[in-house]
Amino acid sequence: MARTPIENRIETSVQLTHPERVYWPDDGVSKQDLVDYYALAWPRMAPFVANRPLALLRCPDGIGGPRFFQKHAWKGINPHIIEIADPDDEESAKFLKIEDFDGLAALVQSATLEIHPWGTTTDHWEKPDMIIMDLDPGEDVRWAKVIKAALEIRERFTALGLTSFVKTSGGKGLHVVASLKPKAEWPQINDVAEAMAHAMSADSPEEYLSVASKAKRTGHIFIDYLRNGRGNTAVAPYSTRARPGATVSMPIAWEELNDKIGPASFTVKNAAARLGNSSADPWADFFKAASPLKA
Repeated sequence: MARTPIENRIETSVQLTHPERVYWPDDGVSKQDLVDYYALAWPRMAPFVANRPLALLRCPDGIGGPRFFQKHAWKGINPHIIEIADPDDEESAKFLKIEDFDGLAALVQSATLEIHPWGTTTDHWEKPDMIIMDLDPGEDVRWAKVIKAALEIRERFTALGLTSFVKTSGGKGLHVVASLKPKAEWPQINDVAEAMAHAMSADSPEEYLSVASKAKRTGHIFIDYLRNGRGNTAVAPYSTRARPGATVSMPIAWEELNDKIGPASFTVKNAAARLGNSSADPWADFFKAASPLKA
């Protein structure tokens, strides 16, 4: 995959070993390609991953090899990946965060193919700055129904006085994310998300589930609210997924939400045009739009 010339490309001081190592073999996407993609995404991605506790999916041999989910440090960890103590339990194993693009490049060097941040920063650990609703459709659910569910969640957030944004998951569904002023604490956030999921399931039981029952998943969309508890995570905006196609969880505008864009439409290979300096950022006002959660 050729390196795309983009003005003002961000560079890193992190030395990549074996930059030619291929992480997505069927797509020919290498370690260097991944750093190049993130160099384009970083100006938009930074507020959603920097200074947040992270969970990482690492795949040292690419998507076809062993994979492991990590929240704590490993032997020989790059110094740009920073250990941080949990203020609620300073004796426990430390969490991880990054502060800048060097940190993101260090994650790539460490074979991190998915980045899952908490919905808060280390500046306000106990007060999230977002609510995340994950729409996970059964295999036989039409995409139009997933769009309908996302729009319904948007309406419910609006009724709560919250502005919401949408992104592809890079997998099967969509994530609808409401922007919050960090005032309410984790239990309140989780309660609101859970109540919304249960209400949607109760109102339209033929379409939605709020309980993760695989036996009942056929023909339904699981409204996964379980991303909103303390320590729970969701894949970051602009993060790649460790799936065939080198897909990306891509923020989109509500106006773009139609049958021409699917959950896996955006990839490392096709993202450059969307992330160029002259293109619009559909989540540019995410934090400006933040409102406090009403009691």
